[in-house]
Amino acid sequence: MQTAGKTLAMVACSLSLVSGIARGNLITNPSFETPVVTAGSFENFATGSTGITGWTVTGPTDTGVSAISTTFVQNGVTFEAEDGNQWIDLTGDGSNSTEGIEQTVTTAPGTNYVLTFYVGNTTGGGIFGTTSTDALSIDGTEVNTYENANADATGLSWEQFTYSFTATGASTTIGFANLDPASDNSNGLDMVDIEVGSSTATPEPGTEALVGGALVLLAFALRRRSRVNR
Repeated sequence: MQTAGKTLAMVACSLSLVSGIARGNLITNPSFETPVVTAGSFENFATGSTGITGWTVTGPTDTGVSAISTTFVQNGVTFEAEDGNQWIDLTGDGSNSTEGIEQTVTTAPGTNYVLTFYVGNTTGGGIFGTTSTDALSIDGTEVNTYENANADATGLSWEQFTYSFTATGASTTIGFANLDPASDNSNGLDMVDIEVGSSTATPEPGTEALVGGALVLLAFALRRRSRVNR
């Protein structure tokens, strides 16, 4: 009985290791709440900056993005955040190029993840265009583009988008870049979320071996316990 108990404990330990994939949102500062921007204002971050907690600003030299307060108003448009008190404008403060942001998160190779994020668009103000379009990249490769064409003449209309991917390494870099034309001065991004997906992904060879060994131990323990109890 003591041996069987030890075996069952080993099985439990093995299975807990298998299920030890991180859960919940993997993104740091998903709704861009830090650093805190003065209410009703915005703050610019140039290419290469890591001033937005958890994120790095990307793009051509002399471009950048802006962190915007949810109470910022310009040309009759109030720029409300989708979540919290702040959001990111991928067009920056008039730089209007292919600037963007990226973040590297810890992932498990072979595991499926679901990425969700919101793109904000306004059709008001005259200088903010009529659509907002973002490019999504995974590990430096563009995988898709997303356009929000919802009309809102006095505020931001937020639309959620989803992308699923299977991690190929122990870390994955997620990037967003502005695709709006130079005449468009607003392209919102807010509430970025990456979580383990529900679809079945192919486990790593080491994981398969660990699961198989745990099941063999479990079968042995149950068989031994059955004999002892006869």
